[in-house]
Amino acid sequence: MSTGTIVLIVVLIILIAALVALYFFGKKTEKKQAEQKAQMDAMAQTMNMLIIDKKRMKLKEAGLPSVVVENTPKYLRRTKVAVVKAKVGPKIMTLMCDEKVFPLIPVKKEVKAVVSGIYITGVKGVRGPLETPQKKKGFFARFKKEKDNTEK
Repeated sequence: MSTGTIVLIVVLIILIAALVALYFFGKKTEKKQAEQKAQMDAMAQTMNMLIIDKKRMKLKEAGLPSVVVENTPKYLRRTKVAVVKAKVGPKIMTLMCDEKVFPLIPVKKEVKAVVSGIYITGVKGVRGPLETPQKKKGFFARFKKEKDNTEK
């Protein structure tokens, strides 16, 4: 056998081993995520709150309790997270928010939020439904729209 085919076979064996390892690692993390979601759902409670402000900012700059920052892995401390400042009863709190829920939260309006600890997992409008944000159109979708308008 030539050296080229031997190198190709070795590379294929390494790729297959990596894919198998990723498969089992993915299954393991999927189980952990399901357990964590079940715990969060068990602790969830509904609260009325007035949303003051919402931003994406670094975990250290967000003003969250020091326990939260210390328990976060070091590689995630510099990532930006969705942070919401809200008035819950007489108290102003800084809460983290799920990425799926963040665009739905209206600023300076009262909402009924499902909260698990300091994490907002769901939101509903107190007085009527919430406005769904418009999705941004892609680069080529704009040109297609302009083309359709010129044809009419």
